[in-house]
Amino acid sequence: MADRMLTARLLLRRWRDGDREPFAALNADPEVMERFPALLSREQSDVLVDRIEGEFEQRGYGLWAVEVRETGRFIGFTGLLADTFPAPFTPAVEVGWRLTRAAWGRGYATEAAEAALAVGFREAGLEEIVSITTPGNVRSRAVMERLGMTRDPDGNFEHPRIPAGHRLRRHVLYRLPRSAWVERHGAGTR
Repeated sequence: MADRMLTARLLLRRWRDGDREPFAALNADPEVMERFPALLSREQSDVLVDRIEGEFEQRGYGLWAVEVRETGRFIGFTGLLADTFPAPFTPAVEVGWRLTRAAWGRGYATEAAEAALAVGFREAGLEEIVSITTPGNVRSRAVMERLGMTRDPDGNFEHPRIPAGHRLRRHVLYRLPRSAWVERHGAGTR
């Protein structure tokens, strides 16, 4: 599957050692990490990069590092990850993103996620891709809707990896079946 993809403005690619420092800075930014239970230390951030690369080796897809083509600047990740935690909709493949604040509001998350969805449906042959977030994450929910995903009315759940009573435990589920994606983008395969 795709180790790198070009969109109009972005390059999605496998991770490089040079991505670790800016990724650690992103993971230590309280505003970027507002919808996550905790900031990540440099060590935790590096472990996450290693885990992401392991997913590529195991599944052929994962969370691609994203850079702006015009500048070559690393701005975060977008891609596909396997959700295996216990929930009514798992196991599932989720499309997700985490971008630097400087990249917000430019359409980069939607643009990169569209490329990731194409890999999921065209190359990996997935029948459905989901996305999850907290109810108050208006920005990410808007991206999900721009991608053609619909909120599952029965998809409210308590995220089992977030401690009981934590303000971020409650999540909402969005779904995109292959048939709806094909209707929007055509049936082209590989």
